[in-house]
Amino acid sequence: MSIEGKRLLIFVGDDYEDLELWYPKLRLLEAGVHVTVAGQLEDKVYHGKHGYPCKSEALIDDMDSADFDGLLCPGGWMPDKLRRDPKVLSLTREFAAAGKLVAAICHGGWIPISANVYRGVKVTGSPGIKDDLVNAGALFEDAAVIVDRHFVSSRKPDDLPQFCQGMLSVLG
Repeated sequence: MSIEGKRLLIFVGDDYEDLELWYPKLRLLEAGVHVTVAGQLEDKVYHGKHGYPCKSEALIDDMDSADFDGLLCPGGWMPDKLRRDPKVLSLTREFAAAGKLVAAICHGGWIPISANVYRGVKVTGSPGIKDDLVNAGALFEDAAVIVDRHFVSSRKPDDLPQFCQGMLSVLG
């Protein structure tokens, strides 16, 4: 099955982990996936932890999960802020309930944790959020990538090649 024309939503906010947003975005664009980067403010230039800019193309509040085939939650400190947004949580729950891709890397797992969609799901993530994952009912494993049905998770930027392969396999 081709992934050409599939649609992916990526959350962005200040202090996102630069590589964890840009590497998957570019890899998926290369594969023919249409990517939309949405933040809490449209047309705002957000800055990653390492200073790399990313302009939001849309408002999170305007997003509808029915318009997408998957969701990416990059890491950094951004997920700790975005997981307080009711729209972020409802979108994440909708993607999970529909069996659509929910991908999280490093601290990005904070968003699915707060959306309460990880109970019974095998995941990995940054060692810094391992206890949060376990306390949310996830089944934690220390691995470069975990694919459990439509959930894809990884630990850190070094895992990005495997993470993207996992995302592509779920989308395809």
